[in-house]
Amino acid sequence: MVSEQVTVRRVYDEPAQTDGARVLVDRLWPRGVSKERAHLTEWLKGIAPSPELREWYGHVPERFDEFARRYRAELDDAERAADLQHLRDLAATGPLTLLTATKQPDISEAAVLAEAIRS
Repeated sequence: MVSEQVTVRRVYDEPAQTDGARVLVDRLWPRGVSKERAHLTEWLKGIAPSPELREWYGHVPERFDEFARRYRAELDDAERAADLQHLRDLAATGPLTLLTATKQPDISEAAVLAEAIRS
């Protein structure tokens, strides 16, 4: 089942054997992480929230619900919609791990994406 195969993790965490495809979904490359250490399948920076939305959000927990609503609206953009379908296709073939550099991945764009993939 797709919902059990989509996880969200920090890119700074050590890769796990159960990660499957590892996709970085941040627009900016994480500080202090080499491409080798990240063990990425791919970097899908085009699916990240717009810079304006990311800056407005600032990972303030009280803004997460509104951030998620606005980000879901951005996912309707043609390029982001294609990237979202690509992630759904990856999840349909096996485990998918969405990676982010944020300290709180449960209130990140990766968490919103995971929910969108599962639905």
